[in-house]
Amino acid sequence: MIDFRSDTVTKPTKQMCEAMANAVVGDDVYGDDPTINELEALAATMTGFEASVFVPSGTMGNQLSIFTHTNRGDEIIVGRKSHIKNYEVGAAAVISGVSYHLINEVKGMMPLEEIEAGIRGMDIHYPNTSLICVENAHGTGVVLPLDYLQKLRKLADKHQLKIHMDGARLFNAATYLGVDVTEITQYVDSVTFCLSKGLASPIGSLICGSKEFIYRARKGRKLLGGGMRQVGILGAAGLISLREMTKRLHIDHKHARYLGEELDKLPEFHVDFDRLQINMVFVRSSLDLTKLAEYLKQYDILIGGYKGDVVRIAIHNDIEKADIDALLSRIKDYVKEVNNA
Repeated sequence: MIDFRSDTVTKPTKQMCEAMANAVVGDDVYGDDPTINELEALAATMTGFEASVFVPSGTMGNQLSIFTHTNRGDEIIVGRKSHIKNYEVGAAAVISGVSYHLINEVKGMMPLEEIEAGIRGMDIHYPNTSLICVENAHGTGVVLPLDYLQKLRKLADKHQLKIHMDGARLFNAATYLGVDVTEITQYVDSVTFCLSKGLASPIGSLICGSKEFIYRARKGRKLLGGGMRQVGILGAAGLISLREMTKRLHIDHKHARYLGEELDKLPEFHVDFDRLQINMVFVRSSLDLTKLAEYLKQYDILIGGYKGDVVRIAIHNDIEKADIDALLSRIKDYVKEVNNA
């Protein structure tokens, strides 16, 4: 199968599999797994934080961060289209006992004036606002500008609030901006990022923050059942993700741009180039996308993420230019069939 549904479908590389098979491991709950210890130290260094902790998923990373930053009954400010709000099963309410103040994003950014207006005052009727959550790169395919993050930091400091960044595709964002990751993370109090998307590890994410924050997050991880034992077999893949796979993300971005430009040449498709900043192509189509997906599946090509007349096509380490050409060829064949029907 050629799988364009998401970058979560990436398979571990041969180098990763070999490293996993030969990993030196220990009991991570005791802090005895040398491979995980190395991974966490590297993640902290690369993001400019004091410490980090390995977790099974990005959702756990986000939810542990919210749990660690807040108190029950608090209110957090999140984007209406954010992953935290839409795709984490309402976990912040269940786990942390917090409520959301939702703000509509504009190109992935919550307007600063709306954030400030949403911060609760001292009235006894109000919950306490304690945390602002941002997503970068945003799930809509855009990257937050550095000057926006700088202004957000000043706003948060003014009101003594913390900022958590859902950086599932953090390294894609840095690649797009052409900066070191620390140029992004300097403006937030904590960040999560996924090893299992564009970085191609089979499992895992990392939370990065201060030593005190990570200590409390690690305790929260244990509370949620996330304490793992000989998890260095996963950490071995994660080390390769950080040392090697972060350096090749520009290839995925280049392939996504190529796909977008070629699809946009077809009258039945219109690519949103404002959102084509990382490895995902968002395209509007006059075709029935469900039927198109069924047609492509006959030829071992998978697409997903379609809502109404819009489909998201994701590029990742397992997708080569020849695979994109195969997708384009089959789409053109389908268009001819539809037009000749």
